[in-house]
Amino acid sequence: MNSTHTGNVLLTSVVFKMCVSVVTILSRSHADRNVYPSAGVLFVHVLEREYFKGEFPPYPKSGDPSNDPITFNTNLKGYPDRPGWLRYIQRTPHSDGVLYGSPTAEHIGKPTVIEITAYNRRTFETARHNLVINIKAAEEFPLPYQAEFYIKNMNVEEMLASEVLGDFLGAVKNVWQPERLNAINITSALDRGGRVPLPINNLKEGVYVMVGADVPFSSCLREVESPHNQLRCSQEMEPVISCDKKFRAQFHIDWCKISLVDINKVVPVYVTRPEPGTGILPEFGEYKPPSESLKSRDYFSDFLVTLAVPSAVALVLFFILGYTMCCRREGVEKRNMQTPDIQLVHHSSIQKSTKELRSMSKNREISWPLSTLPVFNPVSGEVVPPIHPDNYETTSMPLMQTQANLQNQITIPQQRPSAAE
Repeated sequence: MNSTHTGNVLLTSVVFKMCVSVVTILSRSHADRNVYPSAGVLFVHVLEREYFKGEFPPYPKSGDPSNDPITFNTNLKGYPDRPGWLRYIQRTPHSDGVLYGSPTAEHIGKPTVIEITAYNRRTFETARHNLVINIKAAEEFPLPYQAEFYIKNMNVEEMLASEVLGDFLGAVKNVWQPERLNAINITSALDRGGRVPLPINNLKEGVYVMVGADVPFSSCLREVESPHNQLRCSQEMEPVISCDKKFRAQFHIDWCKISLVDINKVVPVYVTRPEPGTGILPEFGEYKPPSESLKSRDYFSDFLVTLAVPSAVALVLFFILGYTMCCRREGVEKRNMQTPDIQLVHHSSIQKSTKELRSMSKNREISWPLSTLPVFNPVSGEVVPPIHPDNYETTSMPLMQTQANLQNQITIPQQRPSAAE
């Protein structure tokens, strides 16, 4: 790392307006270097795009502004993801990335190497640096009185900025008046099951900020536990808090979601693990696979049970059904033998009478309808045949005849006037 980059890489602490020193660590390191956060205190590490632009080739034309889209990937060295206490956020490829989280006491004295890989989306090149996090013990860990606030008009990356976080801690100090006040953790509302807001009216996701102090909670913070405010919260109404005006100018706090915890009064719960039974591997030791001298298992009996037996049963049922449908039919002759003779005679006479009536109806002589007679074309002299075929079904002809003076038409004689008239 050259001297210019070394001068830009600084470990700063959050300083707020009320001259309150907070041990929150804000690191702007991008090369291989060590940082020393404290357990139980918020740790913030900013990945600046401006530095990583120097790791990639410039634009082809000199003088063009360099605004390459750069994204970051962070992971624990040798593993695909980060430690559980460390989070990462980057809104767009044109904004800085931020690593943040709150290490716990169990990580004290254990160096954590984070691999930071920068991807240039224009040239498809990468640059990699290591960040070694050495977690040390805090002077007083943990702080006995902890309060978690839900801020509705902030996103997590906005709250991680040193100026905004300093303003919030200054407002908390005014209403709490502690001797020591630290930011313990910051969590996005999306990580707590919140919904992504609609892209209208500049809505924010919301952020949870946990702070710790060394003195009991003030009377203002205790107002959220009053029965009157609890009733208003249950009715989805905003509670009445006397110190809300000290936050309202910049931070909109949901007082119904504030959490006050006194660690001195928390009863520790010890979970006893049951004794592992047979077949459970011990927690320590190397895994020893079974030897290769194990006997092979015979699956023939399993095959008979699962495939052969059901197939045989299905085949037997198929033959029974086929015999019943094909070989057990009575037939016409057997049916006639079981039918009384008088019933067969009646049935036969009905069939003969039906056939006779149908033949007689076809042979009767009646006049044809007008639409079925030949038509004479006065221009060509051609006679157009009727539209009905030779085997025309006469039973479908209309009962009323409308034409007059047709062949085979019965004419009704008209009565002539008598001579006397």
